[in-house]
Amino acid sequence: MSTVIEHSAAPAPVHDATACKASRHARVQQLITADETSLVELETLVATLPICSTGRVFIEVPDASWVFDLQVPARMIVTWLDRSQRTGDPGTGRACAPGQAIARAVTAWADEMLCEGDDTCAGGIGIHLLGGFLGTADIFDHLTTELGVDGAAVHTPARFGLATA
Repeated sequence: MSTVIEHSAAPAPVHDATACKASRHARVQQLITADETSLVELETLVATLPICSTGRVFIEVPDASWVFDLQVPARMIVTWLDRSQRTGDPGTGRACAPGQAIARAVTAWADEMLCEGDDTCAGGIGIHLLGGFLGTADIFDHLTTELGVDGAAVHTPARFGLATA
């Protein structure tokens, strides 16, 4: 009978309350998206985040009746996007289609705020795109083609077939 002992090159980062309070602790920047079809998945994901996570959660919903108090780590911001209060494509007079508000908001935020491997991003980036296909696909395309994010690092529902090898 043999015993196999595996060694990793580096120990896993500690994410307890003490470590997360340290000024030099590497924090993972999170970008999370969801819509009304993925609220349970969103709550499950957020519950597993390290307490020291930073970043943004964007949630698109049909109207304000869907908004609730989502508990996220203290350094994260939740933005609710109410489709009933938004318009569609400029100049059309159309209502905001599902996925449209979140795609606009997230691409604008990512263009300005998503860290690109500098010192502020020492802990890495966690990108989780939940929700409907249209908004998710638009965001995925923007992140991978315009911002050069590795598609394998973007977590999307498998049924969408967006992940790259």
